Formats: sequence, C-alpha cells, structure tokens
Amino acid sequence: MAVIYLAGGCFWGIQGYFDKLKGTLYSQVGYANSAVRNPSYEFVCSGNSRAAEALELYYDENLLPLREIVGRFLSIINPCALNFQGNDIGTQYRNGVYFVRESDESIIRESLRQWEKKHNAKAVTEVEQLQNFYPAESYHQKYLEKNPLGYCHIDIESALKLWND
Repeated sequence: MAVIYLAGGCFWGIQGYFDKLKGTLYSQVGYANSAVRNPSYEFVCSGNSRAAEALELYYDENLLPLREIVGRFLSIINPCALNFQGNDIGTQYRNGVYFVRESDESIIRESLRQWEKKHNAKAVTEVEQLQNFYPAESYHQKYLEKNPLGYCHIDIESALKLWND
C-alpha cells in the first residue's frame, strides 16, 4: 500500500474519479500543505491558509502504479491552469502532486515532462513533498457519491472511458 496526494481544482471530482479505479484502497479529501493547523473549508477558501484542496489516495501499487496515477491525474485536469480548474478559482484550487516517499518524486517529475513534451505545453503543477494534510469536513467526503448531480469540473465517466479506450 502506498499513498499520494493530488490537488487539481475542486477535490470532489478528483475523489469521484479515483474512487472508481481498481487499485484504489482508500481516499479522503482535505487540505494539503496548509500554513495553519486544521483549517476549515471557509478559511481555506479565504486564501489565507495557503492550503490546496487535495485528495489523499491510498493505492495498491501492483494494480495502480504511481506512473498511471499521475498520467490519469494529468488527463482529468488542466496542468497549465494556474490557481484554477473549471469554474473554481483561487490558490486553493492549484494543481499539485504531493509525495511522502522521496523515491516518488522522480516518477512524478518524469510523468510531467512526458506530458509537457506530448502536449507541447508548460505545466504549472506543483511537485512537492507533503508537509501536512488535514481531512476536510465530513460533508465533503465522497460528495459526488452522496450528491450525484453535484458540480464537478471533471466529466468522470467520459474520462474513464477515454483512458480505457
């Protein structure tokens, strides 16, 4: 079992997408790399926490390797968007991949380089070691599962189909 933290706009869609993948063992949404301890959603939205809305993803490396996770992640966000995704605007919606194991950094960076080369574009996705992670309030957890018609900047079903084709 391994863990990675993914930030790419509203965390509801990131969780909704990755929860559908074989190899996902556990996920929860929350706030990564915050400058304050245990920030609330409202405080994160103020921009004063410096936290990113993120998904904590525990996964089975044999079924879902990190290289595939990063590739899938980059396919569902706009890696070139600075501090926004879809209609979500603010530093809390920035793109980032936050790692715990130092050995993961080279895989993440190489995946980003490959994406940039393929798309002839410069990504602004942060790649940093995780400093902290605070779980979001309970109403945010599995939000799209509880609210299937809730807003999401990711078309989850189309993204799953495109990756599998």
